[in-house]
Amino acid sequence: MALTNTDRDLLRRCLAHQSGAWNDFVDRFLGLIYHTVQHTAHLRSTPLRPEDFEDVVAEVLLQIVANDYAVLRQFNGNSSLATYLTVIARRTCVHTLANRQTKREQQPANGAMEEIEQPPERGHGLESLEEVQKLLSKLPGKEREVVRLYYLEGRTYEEISTRLKIPVNSIGPVLSRARKKLRHGAAGVPPVHRTPEPAKEKTKEK
Repeated sequence: MALTNTDRDLLRRCLAHQSGAWNDFVDRFLGLIYHTVQHTAHLRSTPLRPEDFEDVVAEVLLQIVANDYAVLRQFNGNSSLATYLTVIARRTCVHTLANRQTKREQQPANGAMEEIEQPPERGHGLESLEEVQKLLSKLPGKEREVVRLYYLEGRTYEEISTRLKIPVNSIGPVLSRARKKLRHGAAGVPPVHRTPEPAKEKTKEK
């Protein structure tokens, strides 16, 4: 199925950072993303707790807005937008579930106490590309690189470990602390249940 005029216009509005475009995008495709994540987890026989499910969906949305909608800019329009987003959601879900499995396998067998990344509270994921960038400026060098590689470049735990020469099992705790710093640094504003909002360009009043 080819790209519809409605979706073409929605893409144009998002890429131009028009007001309300991202909310319209989420309203149109969030149900599809939820279904894709749920179906992918089922096919991999990996049951997800509600908070884990929300975390994976947040990862999908973050991948869409990362690098100024990079994945949407790569869309060539040869299929429907829904088909393309299904592929993105499935790939992100598989990536996230694989990382979780790796962490479980690498936990100490002797039951030793070790800091392990905890999933974000339900609905409280990294809220937007703009907030990730703000967070990066507040982190020390090594932690900043871990967050940048994972969230903005989509690197796996193994790739980050090799590139930064740090243990794989140290990456989860770094990301967990980063999420906490983001939530606690929200200027005292109570957390709200909303989807990631991409950074918007400032426009001058006429």
